[in-house]
Amino acid sequence: MGKGFAFVARQQHIVTDTADFCVDLVFYNYYLKCFVLVDLKTGKLGHADIGQMDMYVRMYNDLKKQADDNPTIGIILCTEKDETIVKYSVLAENEYLFASKYRLYLPKEEELIQLIEQDRIKFELDHE
Repeated sequence: MGKGFAFVARQQHIVTDTADFCVDLVFYNYYLKCFVLVDLKTGKLGHADIGQMDMYVRMYNDLKKQADDNPTIGIILCTEKDETIVKYSVLAENEYLFASKYRLYLPKEEELIQLIEQDRIKFELDHE
């Protein structure tokens, strides 16, 4: 994951007054001073997945975050990402929610360079 990450839980159970939920992976980053929630999706990213992560982040900020912690970050890892859903969902306006595509195999170096370049160009266009 990178520097400063500490593993907190796998399938962490969160209980509210009316329901209970499980977050796939929970980390705490000591440099960022925040929780990082990771939701693993084995299929295409859907609007319900984004709403679920948004809810988890809000719940964590309300129930787990301490006063001196920064806002919780939510990351959805999925095998396929629909750019239209990303564009018109809370992902477009929330700087603490992210969706990223993962692969079941390690790509060749040339393919990896091409994917990174495509993402860099898209990021630059989206933030002009």
